Amino acid sequence: MIGGGAIGGYTAALLAEAGRAVTLCVRSPVERLRLRTPDGSISPELAISSEPAAQRPVPWLLVTTKAQDTPGVAEWLRHLVGPETVVALLQNGVDHAERLDGLVEPAAILPTVVYAPVERVAPGEVVSHADGQLVIPEGVHAARFRELFDGTGLAVQAVPDFRAAAWRKLLSNVAANPLTALTMRRMEVITEPEVGAMATELMREALRVARADGAELTERELDRIRRMWGRMDPAGGSSMLYDRLAGRPLEHEFILGPIVRYAERYGIEVPLARTMLTLLRALDVAPAPQDS
Repeated sequence: MIGGGAIGGYTAALLAEAGRAVTLCVRSPVERLRLRTPDGSISPELAISSEPAAQRPVPWLLVTTKAQDTPGVAEWLRHLVGPETVVALLQNGVDHAERLDGLVEPAAILPTVVYAPVERVAPGEVVSHADGQLVIPEGVHAARFRELFDGTGLAVQAVPDFRAAAWRKLLSNVAANPLTALTMRRMEVITEPEVGAMATELMREALRVARADGAELTERELDRIRRMWGRMDPAGGSSMLYDRLAGRPLEHEFILGPIVRYAERYGIEVPLARTMLTLLRALDVAPAPQDS
């Protein structure tokens, strides 16, 4: 497992608790990993390493860094990837495989969409606000990937149209992430009528682009996302908000960036997405205020 952030810590803890042999590969080592969930907390036994050269090829390698940090995993890949290794890329966005171009053979890459409301609150400590789900493409790696997660409590769904699945996730990301990060508020901000209307328009812009790119998605997706938000803990946040609170680089180029780039390709106007991307680019170089 490369990446000790929210998704990496969450996934590693569940796999280790289910009895899998897990090595968590991180920049800076931590003494232990603890996952807090609504049902309690676990601190399973697992290896933690910050030394790429000490590793050997593995059958499964899960990359859970933020999308913008993918180039930084090259040294880990050189030591962990062998002829039989499958690399699952658990990240946001729609162009997963391109991020590993030249580093991993395309046939060995398993792009993965992650639904998991999780937050890293301290090094080695992750909070999960609800159960998660992984979505992968159907194919030669799907059955083994599901077996890997048997007994973890983390559901795995294999779908025939992964491109549509990636765009589906991006529809919710493109609204919740920038609006929470820019306002420095948690998911409750979406319930305000004017903010909710802005969220809907952002999703509509993204939906038009997704459909132009071939994703068979309809307006019903927007209703589904709004219902999903209604079931979420209003005190929960988004990955972009958590990154801003922690002073980390933001993921806007992989969430709003694809909307703007593909809109240009297909000749579609996306003024709100373009505005949000401009604001987040400016924000990403400014220090974050402290969370109250």
